[in-house]
Amino acid sequence: MTGTTKRVTVQEITTRLNSLFQWGRKNKAKVQVVEPENKATATSNVDYNALGIARIAPGEFPEKPPMLNGLSPHLMRQWLVLPLNIEDDEVVIAMANPGDLYLRGLLGGIYRKKVVPVLAEEEDILSTIYRWYEAEVDLEGDDADSEASLADELWEDPEQLRDLASEAPVIRLVNHVISQALEVKASDIHFEPYRDQLKIRFRIDGVLHDVETVSKKLQPAITSRIKLMGKMNIAEMRLPQDGRIKVKEGRNEIDIRVSSLPTLFGESIVLRLLNRDEIKLDLGTLGLSGDILGDFEELISKPYGMILVTGPTGSGKTTTLYGVMNRINSPDKKIVTVEDPVEYQLDGINQIQIKPKIGLTFASALRTILRQDPDVILIGEIRDSETAEIAVQSALTGHLVFSTLHTNDAASAITRLQEMDVESYLLSSCILGVMAQRLVRKICPKCKTEIDVPEGLFEEILPGMGLDSMDRPARIWRGTGCPACANTGYSGRTGIYELLKVDEDIARSILSGADSGTILSIAKSKGMRTLRQDGLKKALNGETTLEEVMRVAS
Repeated sequence: MTGTTKRVTVQEITTRLNSLFQWGRKNKAKVQVVEPENKATATSNVDYNALGIARIAPGEFPEKPPMLNGLSPHLMRQWLVLPLNIEDDEVVIAMANPGDLYLRGLLGGIYRKKVVPVLAEEEDILSTIYRWYEAEVDLEGDDADSEASLADELWEDPEQLRDLASEAPVIRLVNHVISQALEVKASDIHFEPYRDQLKIRFRIDGVLHDVETVSKKLQPAITSRIKLMGKMNIAEMRLPQDGRIKVKEGRNEIDIRVSSLPTLFGESIVLRLLNRDEIKLDLGTLGLSGDILGDFEELISKPYGMILVTGPTGSGKTTTLYGVMNRINSPDKKIVTVEDPVEYQLDGINQIQIKPKIGLTFASALRTILRQDPDVILIGEIRDSETAEIAVQSALTGHLVFSTLHTNDAASAITRLQEMDVESYLLSSCILGVMAQRLVRKICPKCKTEIDVPEGLFEEILPGMGLDSMDRPARIWRGTGCPACANTGYSGRTGIYELLKVDEDIARSILSGADSGTILSIAKSKGMRTLRQDGLKKALNGETTLEEVMRVAS
């Protein structure tokens, strides 16, 4: 007699297992299982250590799911269990309530092995299930050609995009990426489109790290979801756009700046994460060395003149200026800022967001500010000759003016303003000082160790930094890498600085049209410490590494 085999779907198996589980719950008296009335009582009043049941911490879950069959993610989520490892005669399972003997027996029957339970928090189990299975499903895709054609169809229908961006899996995926970025203290999230994939990267302590590769077919939905959150036009895909998102993480309020840029394979999206509660707006916490901090505080206490902060994008210039505003802000001063964008709201300070589309530029705003009777003016950036001229005139007419420039060192800021057609005699009269800065990664305190100085290192580095005559230590510090710093050896950042104070000699050299090299030589002869010299000092003090200093201030 020939028999036929009926195929059973995963959904049917899940339904049957769940029915069996519910039946066991209803008939638990027959199997003599004593179960607490609620989950909280089960996990809080039982001494699992005394029972020999270990606890698993969030960081101890494996990165990838083990090759186990038997339970669907749906059942794992409903039963709050997570199989971790399987051996010859036993299976290790994380459980929110390892005291549930009936559930342990059911799991043993499913895997036909002895169950070794470990205690885990409910939220850790749920987040790991998402990371292992649901995110994996969200990120899966078909072949590149079908994905590309699907994406093309979606781009042509904004309403379909809006519906797709409002679906739960996409919302959950975007929220998960943002939460993950906040957890690792990333400053930026990059969504970068390529021919057959969407790459997600985080910038952590100034360095980009690959995080995830997402299916190309999800690109339209993810991009549209972020643009909807940022109140941007999802139908406009040919022009760059800017937006802003406000989210809450616990009690912290996070500002997210959104920037979209059309590329060959779709829109590149960058999210800048601004955590108001973590930003340090105190000059004393920014890494300014004692002598530089003292000289800088003397400059910012002047009643009028111009002070510039220079450095590349992302070097912490705005944070430094905000720290200055906090330091000098008092009831007897009126402070007005012109920024693009306004990154943090400062109490007691009038902040202006420029809007070039309606004609509110740095130059036009500055003209109006001068009629507002300010004592201190902060200009987000000097970008053109008109803004430079008004800023200089403001400093000459009794205002204290702060601004930023994109130059490599402090001395180059003088020549940059001269290139903007600002007369040398005006610069020599109004500029009080220029501070250049960079951000370097700090050595992780949890894996910081001393190492022997490599042979010939100081002979190679110190002369180029102008410190060949200094005492050379036998040992330096480095981070070996640990889970707390994601095995990078670094955690957090600090600043390295050079402060050029404009005294009579430097003012005369500016008036005579001297180049930046001449100005730098005069300043160094008067004791100015350069960026690399300040960085080397911090490296020898164990705050950062020599490699990090050379990376950012080569």
